[in-house]
Amino acid sequence: MIMKKEDFTHLPNHVAIIMDGNGRWAKKIGKKRAFGHENGTKSVRDCIDQSLRLGIKNLTLYVFSTENWNRPKFEVNALMDLLVYSLENERVNLIENGIKLNVIGELETLKDKAKTKLKSIISETKSNKKLNLNLAISYGSKQEIVNVIREISNKVKNNIISVKNIDENIINEHLYTRNLPNVDLLIRTGGEKRVSNFLLWQIAYAEMYFTDILWPDFKKEDFLHALQDYQKRERRFGKII
Repeated sequence: MIMKKEDFTHLPNHVAIIMDGNGRWAKKIGKKRAFGHENGTKSVRDCIDQSLRLGIKNLTLYVFSTENWNRPKFEVNALMDLLVYSLENERVNLIENGIKLNVIGELETLKDKAKTKLKSIISETKSNKKLNLNLAISYGSKQEIVNVIREISNKVKNNIISVKNIDENIINEHLYTRNLPNVDLLIRTGGEKRVSNFLLWQIAYAEMYFTDILWPDFKKEDFLHALQDYQKRERRFGKII
């Protein structure tokens, strides 16, 4: 569905996407799961292009969760290879279009090749300002929060932070997303209606959009429709308006 008339007001500042359905998409056409992941990169490009065009400043994609390490080794290897290939393929596009690449998650758990490539492009794009593209890789929100508690507890123990001063701002400063605004719109494709350990703290007041469309079939028109749905929402943040 295409937006009848594009409205460039009341757009989300931060969109996060759970890109679900690659494996089922591939199975439907008799292909291996890796084929679905490969085709899903086209949908990633569509969402990035539209975010740039509309002036959305922050886009966070759930690429690989900590739980995904439990998948068959050949699938994990295929995902890591695809990550490296995609980064190499998109490097010039990121630089020329003013896209700043960030990673949230346990980067050090990745294979050396993927880790090196990510760090290189993060460095090359660190001054870009048009779009913050955040890849959640080896990411789990529960573990993120556990890490925050450990870090703050250690600072309290060493008299760096006082217990009475711990508030939301202090917690935000210790999250992977410390330099990002909270999520305004969470999109999940693939028909499931759950958040799957993704940005649990950051989506506290996010609007949620669920669609049955499998990720490789999620095109720019579908992204625009999700934005149009968001524009119809009345965000109260617990207040009476």
